[in-house]
Amino acid sequence: MPITLPVTLADIEAARRIIAGAVLRTPMLPAPKLSALTGAEVYVKYENLQVTNAFKDRGALVKLSSLTEAERARGVVAMSAGNHAQAVAYHAARLKIPATIVMPVTTPFVKVAATRSYGAEVVLDGETVAEAQARCERLQAERSLILVHPYDDPKVIAGQGTIALEMLDDVPDLAALLIPIGGGGLIAGCAIAARARNPAIEIIGAEAELYPSVWNALRGEHRPIGGPTLAEGIAVKNVGVLTLPVIRDLVSDVVLVNEAELERAVNLYLTLQKTMAEGAGAAGLAALLAQPERFKGKRVGLILSGGNTDPRVLASIMMRELARESRIVSFRLSIPDRPGVLGIIATRLGSLGANILEVEHRRLLLDVPAKGAKLDVTIETRDAAHAEEILAALSADGYEPAHIEAGLMIE
Repeated sequence: MPITLPVTLADIEAARRIIAGAVLRTPMLPAPKLSALTGAEVYVKYENLQVTNAFKDRGALVKLSSLTEAERARGVVAMSAGNHAQAVAYHAARLKIPATIVMPVTTPFVKVAATRSYGAEVVLDGETVAEAQARCERLQAERSLILVHPYDDPKVIAGQGTIALEMLDDVPDLAALLIPIGGGGLIAGCAIAARARNPAIEIIGAEAELYPSVWNALRGEHRPIGGPTLAEGIAVKNVGVLTLPVIRDLVSDVVLVNEAELERAVNLYLTLQKTMAEGAGAAGLAALLAQPERFKGKRVGLILSGGNTDPRVLASIMMRELARESRIVSFRLSIPDRPGVLGIIATRLGSLGANILEVEHRRLLLDVPAKGAKLDVTIETRDAAHAEEILAALSADGYEPAHIEAGLMIE
């Protein structure tokens, strides 16, 4: 039996008119390098180019624009792990509406600072968005504030759905959209819009494996929910009351993506597309990387939904990906403890084309002979084959190289 949708295509078209001129119509561009990597014909919608660097500008503005003068005077409150917070704060300031934002204490500092910079009152409370929601509800009751929910609101859903309209205007014959799922506002709005335009299009959700809230709800499973994730923007424990029926009715499937897939997706956006994506923003690409055979040869649309990444985390991701690709390799050598050996090894590595990044001499380990030493070396290589060539040469030289990963020696 068909469900009653919380918004219609007409509502989304109306939302499009509301945001025109105030929210960027972001580019939808082909991504040939991602296409070559995955086998799909990939197009990327760059929502990280919004003023607040995420798609949340759309729904926030539509909701705030719907308020009466009396409601605007009372002020608004929202809970968010970052992007919705910034969008509400930014557009509330533009419309001269007082805004209070409750954010989890685990929110990256860059997002907290950006939200405050727009003039909102920021309250840090709870480890997760669900815990922040409880404080948000108390403030709403105490101060008679208007709630701007991050996903479970028809105006917000309609605003987010404008993305799919723009995507299909630019590339009408898309076979599938891969869309990040948190509470479901983005995928619900886009599914309503896209399926109204093209009933045959596949809508695929990408959900963090550590937060399989929608997955559990759809399948009646009880996978554990929680843990530190790179995709904190979609780390949601409570599925939307309005969004879940839409997802159940219009979304073809949900793909769970793990942390390594999220890291790889963030790194690929940076290195191949030369653009910044946060973990949640890269979830659609992570799903494509997880199941490339499913989309091979198909014209696929990805929403790069946000780019608010802590630079320190981004640097860590890049280094970890270099290690996964064996372009940075750490290993331990067994060497005689005598003058000149370090020079011999350095010269040998140079002749093999390795760039030495770090060296640590270990003499006091109990498994080291009194006249021997262990040498921990980190090098930069061209690729995995080059790394194997170097280790094979060192083994032939009698140094017994053993890989070291994450501080552990792997024989």
